[in-house]
Amino acid sequence: MRRRARPGGGRQLEVVIEGVGARGDGYATLDGALVYVPFTQKGDRVRIRVTGARAGGAKGEVIELLAEGPGRAEPPCPHYGPCGGCALQHLETGAYAAWKASLLPQALAHRGFKDVRIAPMVQVAPGTRRRAVLAALRRGGRVLLGFHQRQGRAVVDLTTCLLLTPRLDALLPALRQVLVEVLPDSPREATVTVTDTGEGADVLIAAPGQPGLGAREALTRFAETADLARLSWRQEESGEAAIAAEPVVVRRPPRLQFGAVSVEPAPGAFLQPSAAGQAALSEAILGYLPETCERIADLFCGSGAFTFPLSARTRVLAVDGAEEAVAALWTATRRADLAGRIAVEVRDLARAPLLAGELTGFDAVVFDPPRAGAREQALELAESGVATVIAVSCNPKTFARDARILADGGYSLMEVTPVDQFPWSGHLELVAKFAR
Repeated sequence: MRRRARPGGGRQLEVVIEGVGARGDGYATLDGALVYVPFTQKGDRVRIRVTGARAGGAKGEVIELLAEGPGRAEPPCPHYGPCGGCALQHLETGAYAAWKASLLPQALAHRGFKDVRIAPMVQVAPGTRRRAVLAALRRGGRVLLGFHQRQGRAVVDLTTCLLLTPRLDALLPALRQVLVEVLPDSPREATVTVTDTGEGADVLIAAPGQPGLGAREALTRFAETADLARLSWRQEESGEAAIAAEPVVVRRPPRLQFGAVSVEPAPGAFLQPSAAGQAALSEAILGYLPETCERIADLFCGSGAFTFPLSARTRVLAVDGAEEAVAALWTATRRADLAGRIAVEVRDLARAPLLAGELTGFDAVVFDPPRAGAREQALELAESGVATVIAVSCNPKTFARDARILADGGYSLMEVTPVDQFPWSGHLELVAKFAR
């Protein structure tokens, strides 16, 4: 490894990238520790600049690519690099798939799981992401609209996004234009959640203050021109509790299909990012259920993406801490005449998990927590007598932690199905079956 001083201080050095880490950055060994370098791959020989510290090592940036490792591709997106939405467009398809598939066994091995049966990874294509949360920042007479910069807070202004569905991608120019008219000229960012539903796009703008008459007129014109299903506004003030979203224009009730049931989600509601990913997860969950199952708990149920497919097989208790999501689920339940098969409960499962005693009588439990995982609920499940537990996760690391809790409580990890519905990123979804 050759090193030379950078004019004005700092270090420049030449390294060979040894592999790609879990976040999608290449890494090399430097002074006995790792230096992580974005947009590199195994086998690249690069001249880098060390830019600072990072957990587990140091951060670096590429000055010059001296020689390419095998499997490099030309990134297809014009915003690749600055935009933090993608990290691995520089890998060709096979190299990317091999790297993404390696994340799960690595996370499991770190928690002592070896020789776990892992099903083939399901890959969801780009151009299918039906929900995205965009940052918006008004600067005088223009608005920056897009994702944050990688490892930074700057907003990268997007003209296109290869991840989004065609409907959402085509919406960006008109959305940016109306935001110039309605956003306050403020250093504070707004967020815009766009969702592609069966009836058209559903848009939620979260920004300081309330829109005045002129802004409401502009929003109404935008909703008509863009053929939106619904447009809502949520007032957000720092230091205050979240205020419920106000529908500004409802041209058609937005609908999402969960199994055989149509659900009208709350504005900005969480859902699986793609319809294909949701279908793959549902198929794996149903395939992992025992043939005879009379009662299931669906924990962290959201608006019912898995509740309704499960209810076609058995009775379901659906539990989540998000009141708006549970309300949407319950409304759809009554409309579909399923109140005899589905019961709901609003409960913050991170702070008040279902206790082991409350789980008595359930044949199976499905849980799909946020990225932080479900440590407290896993501890209660480990003490329960539930025969089958099915975990859904978007974070292999927190999943492996929770899996260790279940295994230490007497469960066996039977199989895991990885689902890549976050193309070109370090995020990986999965479904796992545990049995006593």
